[in-house]
Amino acid sequence: MRALSVIADQLDRQRGYLFPWAPVFFGTGIAIYFALRFEPDGVFWIVLGGLTMAVFVLFRATGPLVRLGLTALILTALGFSTAGFRAHSVAAEVLPFRYYGPIEGRIIKIDRSASDALRLTLDRVVLSRLAPHETPERVRVALHGTQGFLEPEPGLTVALTGHLSPPGGAVEPGGYDFRRQAWFQRLGAVGYTRTPVLALAAHEGREAGLWLYRMRTRISAAVQGALAGREGAFAAAITTGDRSGMDRATLDALRAANLAHLLAISGLHMGLLTGFVFAALRLIIFRASLRWPVKKFAAIGALLAGVVYLALSGGNVATERAFIMVAVMFTALLFDRRAITLRAVAVAALIVLTLRPEALYGPGFQMSFAATTALVVVFGAMRDAGVTQTRWPRVLRIVAGVALSSLVAGLATAPIAAAHFNQVPHYGLVANVVSVPLMGAVIIPGAVLAAVLAPFGLAWIGLGLMKPAITWILAVADTVADWSGALSFVVAPSAAVLPVLTLGFLMLAIWQGRARWIGVPLAILALGLWSNAERPTVLISQTGGLVGVMTDSGRALSKTKGDGFAAGSWLENDGDPTLQTEAAGRDGFVTSGRLRWFKVGDTEILHATGKKAAAVAIEYCGRVALIVVNVVASAPKRCLLYDINRLRDTGALAIEPESAGVRVVTARELVGDRLWSD
Repeated sequence: MRALSVIADQLDRQRGYLFPWAPVFFGTGIAIYFALRFEPDGVFWIVLGGLTMAVFVLFRATGPLVRLGLTALILTALGFSTAGFRAHSVAAEVLPFRYYGPIEGRIIKIDRSASDALRLTLDRVVLSRLAPHETPERVRVALHGTQGFLEPEPGLTVALTGHLSPPGGAVEPGGYDFRRQAWFQRLGAVGYTRTPVLALAAHEGREAGLWLYRMRTRISAAVQGALAGREGAFAAAITTGDRSGMDRATLDALRAANLAHLLAISGLHMGLLTGFVFAALRLIIFRASLRWPVKKFAAIGALLAGVVYLALSGGNVATERAFIMVAVMFTALLFDRRAITLRAVAVAALIVLTLRPEALYGPGFQMSFAATTALVVVFGAMRDAGVTQTRWPRVLRIVAGVALSSLVAGLATAPIAAAHFNQVPHYGLVANVVSVPLMGAVIIPGAVLAAVLAPFGLAWIGLGLMKPAITWILAVADTVADWSGALSFVVAPSAAVLPVLTLGFLMLAIWQGRARWIGVPLAILALGLWSNAERPTVLISQTGGLVGVMTDSGRALSKTKGDGFAAGSWLENDGDPTLQTEAAGRDGFVTSGRLRWFKVGDTEILHATGKKAAAVAIEYCGRVALIVVNVVASAPKRCLLYDINRLRDTGALAIEPESAGVRVVTARELVGDRLWSD
């Protein structure tokens, strides 16, 4: 009974602070759905619905303490159901085989690949010899070879000859699953072309989304036409969300200096833009009349500016979250309520997760809400303690505010960024302190001025105001990225690390009372698990063409080129972003032509590439424990063989030594039988 009394007392202290836990339980339900290794069938959903209804019935007949537990269960069930509904609602045809031939479709998106190649996403797809009901709803094609015969624009129907294949799964068991992401984008095939892309028909479709996207590309082109080079590409990225003009070297420098967040249209940009519009309108209306509700009119104007910015920026997760936050904030102002609270953050999280449950696993969602939550908590505590009431000069207050904001947001997002990108920038605070103030003082006001003057053909005035500040930011990024020790690299954490770390962070941020300090040991536990993370001894790509063996000097790769995405991902997850050519020079194999022998513990494994080498490899059945080939092959029953057909079913492999020989883990068995894995 005493235990129940203590729990009741703790929960009583949370009055007014329980709502921020709603998205936590809702997100837990989403995570449970994605963690399953089977797809729930109709019986499962009926049982879940029945149990949820039973919980609703019990809710009215129980006391406050039990109601809280039931509320948590209901939110978890709602999150689970929302994720399942979303997964089924986006179902679309996936290409079941590798295709080469003519491709026709309408451009709906233009971006760049990891190798910096221009990419087109097409809908209304037509593929030779495929019936309409067998054809993917959307395909994505990277453009190689000689191009330039047309200027890609959304809505343009194009034709090309290219290679397509189904979206690939995780490059290693338990790794990032591109196939799941593609499922939620209705992307049924990906590939490339080396032939010219030609226009078949002019812009088609009057959908609002396509019209807005075409408007974005035209504004982006106009911005880059007025500001040449990297400055124009940066300005286009922060005004329209179009990063297609950003070169790889500039992006890498911004990431190394922890300034890449300046490109993502998120809380910083949305807050600065709407804040500037709010202040400007308030000043103008205030001068016009002292009798009007100036603050509320300015809030409405700022909110409308946020709507326009959201539409023109493409509406990614970070932008949606930022808009929802400012919408809640300005709505609170309209009703004379406190604007910035954890409740506003929770509302934003619930809305984003309801619209896109899959966003829970994205670094954009995780980093965005981690930074926002940390900033709200820290500055709220400072406000309550009266720390913000200082007599420092205004300039010093601004610098101190930027430095503290960068420090808080950086500390909150650093573990998440390290987990997803395997790198830690060490001089990000310095770079942000000397760069972020220019965003609010110069770049965002310049962008607003350019938008206001654009109808009169005078946008160049605002863009010209932006240019020196952008040049400075890019110079800071280049300089900081070149400093010795600017980056360090970390091993990818196990699946449990981020959930445990997040729970610890949430306890510290939301819970009231001494129990909040439980968050500290949870964080320590997560970091301890991370520090002891072990990488697979052997990794084999889904194509069977690449093998990576862990050695004392790092992972040795079986070839210098080919399967580049898998090679790069393995090395990054090892915390060793070495070039593939260098990793291929490490000792890890005994090679004879296209045959490669290597050992896992005391067990010998043989890898072969090509038909002739595969035929020779089969002759070693019984003398080696396992054979991997990248072609179709067959072997006696006594031989454990992974050929290309079997690898397409299993996905990438991880091999570990054990007492009885080796243990093979497949990507498929960790994903299970899901909608996106069929």
